[in-house]
Amino acid sequence: MDHVAHFVADLDAAAAALAAMGFALTPLSVQRNAGPDGVPVPAGAANRCAMLARGYLEFLTPMVAPDAPATPIAAELRAAMARHVGVHLLAFGSADIARDRARLAAAGFAPLPPVALQRTVPTADGETAARFSVLRVTAGAMAEGRVQFVHHLTPAAIWQDRWTTQPNGAVGLAGVVIAADDPADAASRYARFTGLPADFGSVAAIATDRGIVLFVTPEQAVQRLGIAPPQTGRFAASVIACADVARFAAMAAASGCGVQHLRGAACIALPPALGGTMLAIGAEADPRSLAAR
Repeated sequence: MDHVAHFVADLDAAAAALAAMGFALTPLSVQRNAGPDGVPVPAGAANRCAMLARGYLEFLTPMVAPDAPATPIAAELRAAMARHVGVHLLAFGSADIARDRARLAAAGFAPLPPVALQRTVPTADGETAARFSVLRVTAGAMAEGRVQFVHHLTPAAIWQDRWTTQPNGAVGLAGVVIAADDPADAASRYARFTGLPADFGSVAAIATDRGIVLFVTPEQAVQRLGIAPPQTGRFAASVIACADVARFAAMAAASGCGVQHLRGAACIALPPALGGTMLAIGAEADPRSLAAR
């Protein structure tokens, strides 16, 4: 599990809310695609990220110059935010995009051609290009939003030590929670997508090398995890591993977030500028133990 992305309308407001919660963000970065001639052109989006020792949280906003036509990415972001502000993207890591594309095609997902993305990031020695290869599937293939694979070509540009120590003690993206009317069916779909086995024990789940996808009904999301009643077919929460859950929850509460304390965990209702919910768990905790009853 590489990262999740919130689609936000006002990146400045989102950044202010995150700073109040105790997150330190990367600087604003404008995304670019490789054009037909190989020269990077604006993709129509910009981001700031909360980098963690394991994975990261992206906050993505449409960015189009006043005199330029809307790009497909900017249009996609705006359409998604018309439904709700919050998590619309889940990215799994890939070591071989071509292999994953062939596997997705065999599984019936109709993957799109890989996209070469890059954005400029500052380093201690000046600016450098962070480069990625992204593999997406056709719109609607995954009901929850944009689910994709990403191959980091320059990981050192992204995971810089100065950005991975978070003041609130967040250390990793431990998972995501998906609300579904039929969790077993959703888990089976993600098993085909990831090529990883689904566990249909006390809670349906797929464990990746880094991070777990949990599948629950909306009722289970409320009763077991304290999440405000989510609509089905969407990402109900991200799961954040923390060095100190109480500290993370206290900083979130001080910023104005709604906080519900669970068994060794906390459910954080995020402000409207961010949208959605975070579940804070211990650094070594298994998210499945929180959802299982």
